[in-house]
Amino acid sequence: MNTPRGGLRLSSILFGLMALGQLWRLVAQPEVLVSGVVAPVWPSALAFILLLVLSIWLWRLSNRA
Repeated sequence: MNTPRGGLRLSSILFGLMALGQLWRLVAQPEVLVSGVVAPVWPSALAFILLLVLSIWLWRLSNRA
């Protein structure tokens, strides 16, 4: 796992798992309280898109390495 390819793939998988977590929050819409105020769900949509793009980008980079 000392190669750039392995590191990029691991990072890609981790970003993909975090994207799935954000997608779950979008679908399940659990009530999250922050200092007694309900946190909105829309930031999870932005986080899902960003994490998914990063995951795909790193996976493609790992194929070139």
